Amino acid sequence: MAEIKRTPLYEEYKKLGAKTIDFGGWDLPVHFSSIKEEHAATRTKAGLFDVSHMGEILIEGKDSLDFLQKMLTNDASKLEPGKAQYTIMCYEDGGTVDDLIVYQLAENRYLLVVNAANREKDYQWLKDHQEGDVVITDVSDDYVQLALQGPKAEEILQTLTDTDLSSIKFFRFEQDVAFRGVEGKAIVSRTGYTGEDGFEIYLPSSSGADLWQMVLEAGESSGVMPVGLGARDTLRFEANLALYGQELSKDITPIEAGLNFAVKVNKEEDFIGKEVLKKQKEEGPERKLVGIEMLDKGIPRTHYEVLDGEKVIGFVTTGTQSPSLGKNVGLALLDEPYTKEGTEVTVQVRKRKLKAKVVSTPFYKR
Repeated sequence: MAEIKRTPLYEEYKKLGAKTIDFGGWDLPVHFSSIKEEHAATRTKAGLFDVSHMGEILIEGKDSLDFLQKMLTNDASKLEPGKAQYTIMCYEDGGTVDDLIVYQLAENRYLLVVNAANREKDYQWLKDHQEGDVVITDVSDDYVQLALQGPKAEEILQTLTDTDLSSIKFFRFEQDVAFRGVEGKAIVSRTGYTGEDGFEIYLPSSSGADLWQMVLEAGESSGVMPVGLGARDTLRFEANLALYGQELSKDITPIEAGLNFAVKVNKEEDFIGKEVLKKQKEEGPERKLVGIEMLDKGIPRTHYEVLDGEKVIGFVTTGTQSPSLGKNVGLALLDEPYTKEGTEVTVQVRKRKLKAKVVSTPFYKR
């Protein structure tokens, strides 16, 4: 048995009485109070997340841009220091290795932030394709990552730093940000995984607990709450943000998942999987990710089959009762003929066949 991993903030969860679970080998909080409360706090005030289990991989060297252009579906030449980009790594057949964010720290210096469960796999995949003057380093253990999300995120965080946070635009970041009373400098980016405004903060792993405590204190009067994995999942789901292993996998391409914007088949460089993805983009994929809303009473859970009569036409990737809308909704990967809005389908919920219809996504917009 592999030993379960813990982030540097584990003791902070325990102080707050969090319920923790094994999440891909990490002992992480599923909730501190309740999923619904934490979800509502993030949508209306602010939520503080520990996402230090995420992986960070540094790419350096004079050929680093060429290397990233080969490895990633988006166009990394559009980056500049201080700019971040959502992008995807694919296999030759178009299936997904991982989805990630790349930060350009300086010329020929990039930080890739990858999904926790894929950290070793991604690092190995990059090493296996390494060429030219490129240095690849797994720096995950050097960082803690906190996310402060919600309409009051900027107001709360601004009380702790002299850096003007309002000047950081969406998918931009500042480096060398100092927080009063916290050792070391931070990267602060205007990114997130909730559908709300907010920031993701990367700082030396020894300083994470200090900043965590300070944010909770500074935001107490504004209603900030610590948030676990449960609400992180419902928040990202409502905003139609893909989760690796559900909306994306080695068997699901980014085009099938509706992430066309992050797949630049017109860039000159031949990235891995380009041929298949280009064909899917031009001809349309045979199956597509869509939103579904239940017409009958029942919740469409992950992996439930979706049917037309007796014929299986796809499956649910994520589903729940949306805390913001109070409706039973899901994301489902369906055969293309069934993906038009308003199409009625059937979801196999345990032994019952329940009616649903295809609806537009995201389910929630700020």
